[in-house]
Amino acid sequence: MGYLLEVKNLNTFFHLESGLSKAVQDVTFHISAGETLGLVGESGCGKSVTSLSVMRLVQSPPGRIESGEILFNGRNLLELTDSEMRKVRGNDIAMIFQEPMTSLNPVFTIGSQIMEAVTLHQNVGSAEARNRTIEMLKLVGIPAPEQRIDEYPHQLSGGMRQRAMIAMALSCNPDLLIADEPTTALDVTIQAQIMELLARLQSELGMAMLLITHDLGVVAESAIRMNVMYAGRIVEEGSTRDIYANPAHPYTRGLIHSVPRLDTKADRLNVISGTVPDPAELPDGCPFNPRCPLADERCRTELPELETVEDAHRARCFKWKQVTA
Repeated sequence: MGYLLEVKNLNTFFHLESGLSKAVQDVTFHISAGETLGLVGESGCGKSVTSLSVMRLVQSPPGRIESGEILFNGRNLLELTDSEMRKVRGNDIAMIFQEPMTSLNPVFTIGSQIMEAVTLHQNVGSAEARNRTIEMLKLVGIPAPEQRIDEYPHQLSGGMRQRAMIAMALSCNPDLLIADEPTTALDVTIQAQIMELLARLQSELGMAMLLITHDLGVVAESAIRMNVMYAGRIVEEGSTRDIYANPAHPYTRGLIHSVPRLDTKADRLNVISGTVPDPAELPDGCPFNPRCPLADERCRTELPELETVEDAHRARCFKWKQVTA
């Protein structure tokens, strides 16, 4: 089966004065055309570095993609020249960044920034690009697009800026959209509107989506498959339904149990003890072992491989049978 995007054994490290920071290690996943894949984990787990690696936007120095393959429609993006990659970026693969206020240039109007992407990739004149931009602003639900096109980012609310970012990302009809924490810093009502908008646009445009988030509720509603990431590695992968119904890694189980529930009256929220380790100072053995209630001597000395739990459901844990039981 041919995949739209296939990442194989990706390693992205940062060469710092303090040492080697292994932000992404041996990451492998795939996305089919029209599919949504969720990439889940706490801040500092390597999710955003993975997405930046796919776009070849890792800042170098100090960052560098050390090894692996990133195949898009069968073509290895790591072998393209800078000019060839610029044609792919924005046109075939687009990205929504975490914070729209810092991603949008404050000294240019919303319209000029979207029009730049259209004229760069679609080979159209300024008048046609402006009309296309108005259509995109209307498509993402921004009211009075003929007026908003000439406004600056600070004149829009957080939700409207996020919609403008989505309009820019989709202005060239990409085959793959990478949405990196698309609802961060938005209130719950606006979050729901943005996710509904992305789902509708994905259905209408037929694009695939890599949804990066720490919000398990967003993944449950949006993604058919999901990968759970911890300390730069994929620690669990499978269908969203299987992972939610029967998580096989202690970290995944901890994330799911940390989600507040309306049907319980707990005095305190469930939390995972400890913090994500520094990629430059990863512990021996399983990187989750300092926080894991099931860890034993083997967990502290050996790195587990991904083991099959059932069908396409796999987990990187020696104790997965105990976890699922």
